[in-house]
Amino acid sequence: MTQRQAAVRACTGITLLTLLMALVFAQRADAHGSMISPASRTYACYVDGLQPNGEIVPVNPACAAAVAVSGTQPLYDWYGVLRSDGAGRTRGFIPDGQLCSGGSPKYAGLDLPSADWPTQSLRAGSDYDFTYAAWVPHPGSFRLYITKQGHDPTKPLHWDDLESAPFLTADPEPPLTGGAYHLHGQLPEGLTGRHVIYSVWQRSDSTETFYNCSDVMLGDDETTPPPPPPPADCSASVVVEKSWQGGFQASVSVTNNGSRKMTDWAVQWTMPDGAKVSDGWNGTFMQTGSTAMAHAPDWHKILNPGETATAGFNGSSDQVPQFTSVRCS
Repeated sequence: MTQRQAAVRACTGITLLTLLMALVFAQRADAHGSMISPASRTYACYVDGLQPNGEIVPVNPACAAAVAVSGTQPLYDWYGVLRSDGAGRTRGFIPDGQLCSGGSPKYAGLDLPSADWPTQSLRAGSDYDFTYAAWVPHPGSFRLYITKQGHDPTKPLHWDDLESAPFLTADPEPPLTGGAYHLHGQLPEGLTGRHVIYSVWQRSDSTETFYNCSDVMLGDDETTPPPPPPPADCSASVVVEKSWQGGFQASVSVTNNGSRKMTDWAVQWTMPDGAKVSDGWNGTFMQTGSTAMAHAPDWHKILNPGETATAGFNGSSDQVPQFTSVRCS
């Protein structure tokens, strides 16, 4: 073999390895989560517009304006306002006027100034159980900020509109109960009228960071928070198809058993000790500790009634794994 042939072969090998690594990492799903009490703008508008057939037709004027800018997909993906490169950064990283979208063009409609965003009424100075839905749990920390007295919702939200220090922090993350983190704390005193509670969820195992705007009305009354997301009527399975020493291949399937379409389906399950997901196809895969998840690929996010989606993955294990606690959503 000539030096030139060897160099070409080495270059080809590096290129193939690079492409393979890119494919593997492309299969990893981002974590997902959002404040649902008080409701983030994405979640409040999702609840506002969700129809029995699964379509989203906003009633609230601000939600309708957001859909006119960004479409309905951001509301289906109400748990995904994130920056994968956030690393917990706020001021100086997320531009003024783009706080509610986290600087993500997909969610640009959330940044529209409006006095019509759905609000939840809370009492200033009172104790409150802030509820942050964990679509995919991850270790991390929370910071909650609030706007200064005199906040004008008809103007773009800037960092200077927020108090410089968070009024509530949780590091490490609070206990996970019923698929949500509960941050118990006291609302600031002396505030009245419309305000924005700005929450930052920073993962400690990656640079991924979530940014949420929750609109509230501070006064003497409290309103009931929006209902939790309706559970999907679905069934799922995770089955080992073949195995070999130190590894295995498995399939994941999810079926829509309900009468309305599912959007952005997901399957979650528990891996046995020592078992790891290495790569997958027909879906995005991730694993944190013993919890693994398959998330709908971009080309097959919707499952109509009676429809089934199937994905697959390879993994490593000292023995043929048994998967438990399989659930879909």
